[in-house]
Amino acid sequence: MKVKKLDHLCIAVKDLDAARKLWEPVLGKCSPDDSYVDEPEKIRVARYWVGEVGFELMESTSPDGPVARWIEKNGEGIMLFGLNVENTRQAIEELEGMGYPFIPSANPLPGDATGKARPFRDCEYALLHPKSMNGVLLEIIDYQWREL
Repeated sequence: MKVKKLDHLCIAVKDLDAARKLWEPVLGKCSPDDSYVDEPEKIRVARYWVGEVGFELMESTSPDGPVARWIEKNGEGIMLFGLNVENTRQAIEELEGMGYPFIPSANPLPGDATGKARPFRDCEYALLHPKSMNGVLLEIIDYQWREL
């Protein structure tokens, strides 16, 4: 698997608006470079570019969402690191072949025999289980970023 770059890191927060007020002055920004809601993942995100790396603040849109569960277990803070790869499905196969466990997708993509790939915009990503990665939720993603 070829890692092209550190893609992004995500901070799990209880209140996205309050977190923006805290982080934007530190980042030298007055608003996110990209904001979105991902309904299947139950998240609302504010993304900022810091050099060539995305810095994301993530809030759960549901009390039973993954971010809400993470915060309940671990508190607010760094939740996820994303690595940009050439091809997510090939990376899944390679890493699973070495024994790395992935978190299955609740909605597997057509043609994904592994059941691990998830859609995001015009790419796919997958999540390695934090128990196998020193407590860090690791995302591999094959998005072709166009930094702002």
